[in-house]
Amino acid sequence: MSPSENILVVEDERQIREAVAMALECEGFQVCQAGSASHATLQAASQKHQLVILDLGLPDRDGVDFIRDYRAWSSTPILILSARSEEGSKVDALDAGADDYLTKPFGIAELLARVRALLRRRQLNTAEPQPTLLFGNYTIDCVNRVVTRQGEAIHLSQIEYRLLAFLAANPGRVLTHRHLLAQVWGGQAVENPQYLRVYVGHLRQKIEESPAQPRHILTEIGVGYRFQP
Repeated sequence: MSPSENILVVEDERQIREAVAMALECEGFQVCQAGSASHATLQAASQKHQLVILDLGLPDRDGVDFIRDYRAWSSTPILILSARSEEGSKVDALDAGADDYLTKPFGIAELLARVRALLRRRQLNTAEPQPTLLFGNYTIDCVNRVVTRQGEAIHLSQIEYRLLAFLAANPGRVLTHRHLLAQVWGGQAVENPQYLRVYVGHLRQKIEESPAQPRHILTEIGVGYRFQP
């Protein structure tokens, strides 16, 4: 394990955050700290991290929503540290894109073992985070969660933004209805494809020159959708 590996610890309780950071630093890792989702997003976009350790109960945003948006532009592994011990909370976080889940209270030895395991797996995926996505005349700023067309902001709801960002982050790839529903709405929504049809329609009205003949969000009949930049 390289001592230069950088880990971002996102935790609003200062005592826990600093204890985790100290344990990691004692193992030779570099550590960045954030106490909110907004601060974490700025840190993640401005610095290269090999792992994110994330608490779900953040003061400005739920951690599961943070994961879904982060996954639109980064494949960096995410380890959850949370007091939420219910199975549903674990399923939601893992379905949203987390890689592992450790319930509070936890042992430092187990935490470090899970960190090492995730970093070993990360070596197989060297894709760099892309906090800005471009297509046509549009720019998606994943840090500020803003979409612009030739510099002019496009008003999107939170769900519309998340759906567009995830599609744009996977150009040319056929994404199934179930995959999109799980990523954007959560695992509980996979049996409700009408959500997807409605919001794809909304997005086409806002970004396509001809919504009836879309250029960017293409339908793969009976399967899902494919994004064409």
